Amino acid sequence: MPRLRKAARLWRDPEARADAARVIVPGDGPLFTVDPAAIFTRAAPLEIEIGAGRGDFAIDYAAAHPDRNLLAIELAASVARVMAVRAARRGAANLRVLIMDARPLVRLMLAERSVARFHIYFPDPWPRESQQKHRLFSPGFAAGLYRTAAENGAVSVATDFEPYASEIFATLEGAGFRQVEAPVPGARLTGFARKFIAAGRQIFAGEFVPDRDHG
Repeated sequence: MPRLRKAARLWRDPEARADAARVIVPGDGPLFTVDPAAIFTRAAPLEIEIGAGRGDFAIDYAAAHPDRNLLAIELAASVARVMAVRAARRGAANLRVLIMDARPLVRLMLAERSVARFHIYFPDPWPRESQQKHRLFSPGFAAGLYRTAAENGAVSVATDFEPYASEIFATLEGAGFRQVEAPVPGARLTGFARKFIAAGRQIFAGEFVPDRDHG
């Protein structure tokens, strides 16, 4: 609740809203579409962070990779607005914030083989059996990732919940990805990662690339 109240106070500031407007992708038109070329107004490899939160990873990553376009997806509007204000004030010219559910985005709204990398860090594990229907990863979602991953693209994923890690990795492999030995960019750099590492919790991370010979 304190964070929500802080976000609400921030959003009441006209200057903050003006800053955020430079970064948030408008979603109030008659037909909502996701067109990276129109969003970024330049050609560059597209990377997407799903569940970007307040932008702890996305903002620093965008600054370190100015040759990439980074689209940060966050479903909670209050959280996404904070990220947008922070990104604008950092001058993150190659970062845009999109407020929406990532599942229809991945399954329906992105072009085939258009995403150079998906970043998916610490999705809610919904640990109780009755909650698991709410999990982000499903065969359909993984199939959407496979469809939209570029030829040399990747999916970078991390979680602190081992049973969910096993499920995620198996679901990605079932959709046509294979795990490779490579660093996972955000496995230790998100707000959740820093919190979990400080608490001594193990991080389960994997880097997956599309195997186009699958099936």
